[in-house]
Amino acid sequence: MSYLGNAPARSFISFERQVFTIVNSQTAYTLSHSVTNENDIRLVVNNVVQEPGSGKAYTASGTTLTLSAALTNGTDEMYCVFLGRAVGTVNAPAGSVGTSQLAADAVTNAKIADDAISDEQLDPTVITGQTAETSIATDDLILLSDTSASGALRKMTRANFVSGVGGTNTPAFHAYKIATQNVTSNTFTLAVFDVETYDTDGNYASNRFTPQTAGKYFVYANLHLDGTSYPDHLETAIYKNGSMIATSFVGQAGNYIYGNRLVQTTVDMNGSSDYVEVYGKVRQSGSTHFAGGEVRKYFGAYRIIT
Repeated sequence: MSYLGNAPARSFISFERQVFTIVNSQTAYTLSHSVTNENDIRLVVNNVVQEPGSGKAYTASGTTLTLSAALTNGTDEMYCVFLGRAVGTVNAPAGSVGTSQLAADAVTNAKIADDAISDEQLDPTVITGQTAETSIATDDLILLSDTSASGALRKMTRANFVSGVGGTNTPAFHAYKIATQNVTSNTFTLAVFDVETYDTDGNYASNRFTPQTAGKYFVYANLHLDGTSYPDHLETAIYKNGSMIATSFVGQAGNYIYGNRLVQTTVDMNGSSDYVEVYGKVRQSGSTHFAGGEVRKYFGAYRIIT
């Protein structure tokens, strides 16, 4: 018979005999060799062969022999003959098992240690070759290659992945004025916008936007003159903390103008006391006014970056 690994030494040997020292009131004894069960030994007490089995004279398992009744030292004698032995398995030598000895799909998930798979064992086409996802569910996990750790794969939840990406562009607001606003000619006048379309954080009040979140903000405003007056100069300006930071105007000598003037800019706000307002100036003879209307006179801002 051929063997994988070392051949067991079991040829040309005699049955081994073990003599026991009797201990009063003791029913458990230790065998010299491990056995599968009581049928692997022949037990002899006082020169009488005993019957093996549960409920009989004795049982045996491993190296433990159990008697159904205790014997007396000095009066009784006991020995056993090993008819068979439980032969322990021998591990194959290291590196002796090759790919051909493994059945297909023989290595299951239960046999793979946690965190034991590295990028060397991964086929990149398994990921790149799949259909691209168009959305991310809340409980989805995302795999990333960490370049700071030699490309080790890391997993992230959707919440961690999208945190800090893009932003919400708030605080933000948009306001307008329906009615006209009378102004004095050739003087910068604070523009009134008393109807809010939205104000995400409640930072707009009394024609002034004072965001409590620091960041860069995009600010825009539009003023309008209608056909009831004919000035030759219209200017719309954005003020920060009472000082002009952006302006847009149109003017022409000799010909009257009317219409819209839009101004827009970006401004850095400290998130505590900085504020922005809109001022307008019209130059003409006599009094004039900014025309009202949701699409003609409006003011707004939103955060674009922290």
